[in-house]
Amino acid sequence: MKAAARTLRRWIPGVATALDYKRAWLWPDIRSGLVLTALLIPAGMGYAQAAGLPAYTGLYATIVPLLAYAVFGPSRILVIGPDSALAPIIAAAVIPLALGDEGRAVALAGLLAILVGGILIAAGALRLGIVTDLLSKPIRIGYLNAIALIVIVSQVPKLLGFTIGSGGALADVAGIGSAIADGRINVPSAALGVGSIAIMVVFRLVWGGRIPGVFVAVAGAMILTAALGLDEAVAVVGAMPQGLPAPALGGLEWADVAALAVPAVGVALIAFADTGVLSRTLAARRGETVSGSREMAGLGIANVAGGLFGGFPISGSTSRTPVAEAAGARSQLAGVIGAVLVLGFMLLIPGVTRFLPESVLAAVVIMAVVTLIDIPGVIRLFRVDLVDALLSLGSFLGVFLVGVLEGIAVAIGLSFLAVVLHSWRPYRAELGRIPGVRGYHDRVRNPEAERIPGIVIVRWDAPLFFANAGIFDDWVRAVVNRAQADAAPGAPPITTVIVAAEPITDIDTTAMDELIDLDEYLSQQGIELVLAEAKGPVRDLMRRHGLGERFPTDRFPPTVGAAVDAETGRLRSDIGDVGDPADDEGSPDPRDA
Repeated sequence: MKAAARTLRRWIPGVATALDYKRAWLWPDIRSGLVLTALLIPAGMGYAQAAGLPAYTGLYATIVPLLAYAVFGPSRILVIGPDSALAPIIAAAVIPLALGDEGRAVALAGLLAILVGGILIAAGALRLGIVTDLLSKPIRIGYLNAIALIVIVSQVPKLLGFTIGSGGALADVAGIGSAIADGRINVPSAALGVGSIAIMVVFRLVWGGRIPGVFVAVAGAMILTAALGLDEAVAVVGAMPQGLPAPALGGLEWADVAALAVPAVGVALIAFADTGVLSRTLAARRGETVSGSREMAGLGIANVAGGLFGGFPISGSTSRTPVAEAAGARSQLAGVIGAVLVLGFMLLIPGVTRFLPESVLAAVVIMAVVTLIDIPGVIRLFRVDLVDALLSLGSFLGVFLVGVLEGIAVAIGLSFLAVVLHSWRPYRAELGRIPGVRGYHDRVRNPEAERIPGIVIVRWDAPLFFANAGIFDDWVRAVVNRAQADAAPGAPPITTVIVAAEPITDIDTTAMDELIDLDEYLSQQGIELVLAEAKGPVRDLMRRHGLGERFPTDRFPPTVGAAVDAETGRLRSDIGDVGDPADDEGSPDPRDA
């Protein structure tokens, strides 16, 4: 019985939350749900339109997933729903297949959500939460910056009250410039939209988001539009359909499944990458732990539920979750209350959006995606690591210039390239001895470090594999040749090369062949190659490769110091007893070793 209860709590976290719910949480959750609703309605409608879908689908994609995630999601206060990072991907996948048919677009978006959910559920069951690491932080910075810029460009025409043909981000920028030059701006629409942005900025700066400026802007714009009769002069969203979320998957074919399969993988990857980071951050702040695989499954179930009832793909919200947290949310009840209130809005007063200008919704979307732009992060990358900065820039250009869906492939490809680059030319060092200081240290970072007569010590800070094995071989030979050339007249010849092999965590067959070539080259010069501190799994690989006789146990000393002692035939006499604090005085920073 207890085992069944534990299993139920594990796989249906909402049950655990309900059983452990504390009375003190109730009012904070109610208050958070009320505050959250002020964001859920305009954000849901705005992201739906940014995805090329009717505004009401954004409310369906808010209500159903929030309720599903409250039952199956592991994070207690994560708010999920339509997201700015997914909107352009959904549009790129669905609009070309819909051929201008709004009903078909809704059905395709629902199918996409179901496929995304299925992928996430399967990945969660297989414990593949780690796959989101395919998008490294520099790649994600470039990707999200591009997504934000694409969304902003797509919303500017609505903000200013005109329309343009869509032909890609660059073409849209040119079209916007041409429309502005031709004087096509609708002044009332632009005034309402830009004014809404100003209100949201002021509320964010003055009250730090504690008072939702988006609610004030949206409510104020609707009141002005109704009072001044502006609904005849500006484009408005129109009344929402009254009723419950309902299935809208009619007219689909198996060919649609095939056409959306690849976009679904990309959406699933982006959705969980964003949700996983947000979930882990929230859990860390609250002293909790969230399983990535369970988070993936919970998000998948929420996507399937939303897709079945007229919604589209969703993810964790980086704009609404902090609002719920700041309002004091203690559990998923806050999201449930928000969902119920949005549902009440659709059942009781769906007609109020008849006076909601589209330019104001565009302002809501623009203000939301601005938070995705990370200029300080880009500057930091250029200061810290030029390779990471260039990879981030490549991800940005790939998404912005090539296209959103293609940009996902570009981003993943660049992530793999980053792995290869970091392992291809890793940091490497010749080590030397500093008199009176324990250990052996990088001679570049510690110029006082001396070579030990007859010995060369090197360190390679990466696994050895096909792409870098030749570089390793050439570098070791170059270090040996340089040591021989630098030796003073009468100095003993080099007899041993010690590889500080602890950082070498793996070695493939190509690298083993290179290691054999290096060993033969050194042997012909009377030099023995030893691998100090080599890890057990690496030694096992070498034995399976048939290198047991060439590299017997005595060529794997436990430490660099033991290898040096064995070669010199004596212990170091320039340092005191182990544990004497005086021994470490003046020791270099371990990071420089």
